[in-house]
Amino acid sequence: MRTRVTMRQVAAEAGVGLMTVSYTYTRPQRVAEATRARVLEAAERLGYAGPDPVARSLRSGSTGNLGVVLGEHLTYAFEDPQAARFLAGVSRVCVEGRLGLVLIPSTGEDGDVDRVREATVDGFVLWTTVDDDPVLAAVAATGRPAAVQGGPAVPGIPVVTADDRAAARAVALSVLDGARSPLVLSHPLDRDRWGGLLHGPSTDVPFPVTRARLAGYRDAVEESGRDWSRVPVAVVPRHTLAHGRDAVAAAAERVRPDVVLCMSDQLAAGALDALGGDVRVTGWDDSDLAAALGITSVRQSLFDQGVACARLAAGLTTTAEPAAWEVVER
Repeated sequence: MRTRVTMRQVAAEAGVGLMTVSYTYTRPQRVAEATRARVLEAAERLGYAGPDPVARSLRSGSTGNLGVVLGEHLTYAFEDPQAARFLAGVSRVCVEGRLGLVLIPSTGEDGDVDRVREATVDGFVLWTTVDDDPVLAAVAATGRPAAVQGGPAVPGIPVVTADDRAAARAVALSVLDGARSPLVLSHPLDRDRWGGLLHGPSTDVPFPVTRARLAGYRDAVEESGRDWSRVPVAVVPRHTLAHGRDAVAAAAERVRPDVVLCMSDQLAAGALDALGGDVRVTGWDDSDLAAALGITSVRQSLFDQGVACARLAAGLTTTAEPAAWEVVER
């Protein structure tokens, strides 16, 4: 293997000081044009590729990267529309701050914690995860700035989220009046990814977003004079349109819903695929899909939440305001 050419060798070849070589690469505006050209020519003759980024980050104490910890496989970041919007918000801050973006998958495997500990990043943005995810403690232990979208709340890591319980209650009350047989279409309840039909399940589930939305639906069901224990809840193993369609189609073999409360617009589209247009369906996020389908949905901006999380992780701020939401009725 070739021995790596050093900055000191380039300085000797160009007849300049070591600091001049360093500034040529890191602060070129501080080096005269003719001197910079001489240094670059010497570097090319010797085969010098520039300062070692690892060594440079060790000296400066900064990597110039933000890490995004996804509680899903990497494909989720590109396939789920709302995850993509959230990452677009994170990317906005990275572009403005000239920061790199590192995606770190976390799927409940043994190597998740090590992957976080070894990440060469200056701060962490976490996509919502379960209460007992060991990655949360691993991120907190690094001492680097961090933020988590949706929760859970842990000491040292600010949470950026909307009031999902209040939003779920509000969107449910907007359609429950006159409903005979409501059905809830829920995100996964835990990392085991079980899918199936339950009646009035406990709202004490480890995913904080799912927990809050179930609690809000329960609040609305009980306020409307119904018994939560009798309300069917179809649980999807994955958050996709196809899984939503399959879950509702399976539930419809046992119940005949006339209202479906869905935890996302993607799931709402799946419900409409399964049942047709004779039912009232609500969604979440008020995406372009919700507008195209003409369904009532909870409007929130995951793009703005991505921006807020990234600003916290980049050390640009230390606090976050609760995310805004509203029910858009159609």
